[in-house]
Amino acid sequence: MASGALVVLVSCGNSNDSSEPRASGSSGEFVSVASVEGADVLVDAQDHTLYSADVEKDGQIRCVDACTSFWKPMAASAADVTRANEDLRDALGIVNRPGGESQLTYDGLPLYTFAAEGAGELRGEGFTDDFQGTSFVWLAATTDESSRPSATPSVDPRYGY
Repeated sequence: MASGALVVLVSCGNSNDSSEPRASGSSGEFVSVASVEGADVLVDAQDHTLYSADVEKDGQIRCVDACTSFWKPMAASAADVTRANEDLRDALGIVNRPGGESQLTYDGLPLYTFAAEGAGELRGEGFTDDFQGTSFVWLAATTDESSRPSATPSVDPRYGY
């Protein structure tokens, strides 16, 4: 994760709060910065918080198969990343998943949304689970480490947690 504050230079899109910094992609808002529970986090176009797991910091994708039923990889094209990086200080990138799909990264970590949360929620922060013998601790992608979320993960019986 990045240390220090992220400055977003351009505000665009059709946000209800025009002061909210936004980065745009090829089809509307691709990725943006939003305040969720007091933390500045990256969100997708539907305002779902984006998460990463340090277990993937070496560049190897470990969230595969059943993991992607709960943690949805954030798809991205090179064009999306190029346009969004105009506002996000070149911190975004892409990595190829095992099946060949391109996935968005932030400071080198692959990004995911959490299937058990809706827009504007932070239920996946600190969530721990295991898939295929790998333990994951999920953290929201923050733009400023000093605003790290303090939320504790919830248990959602619909997802077996």
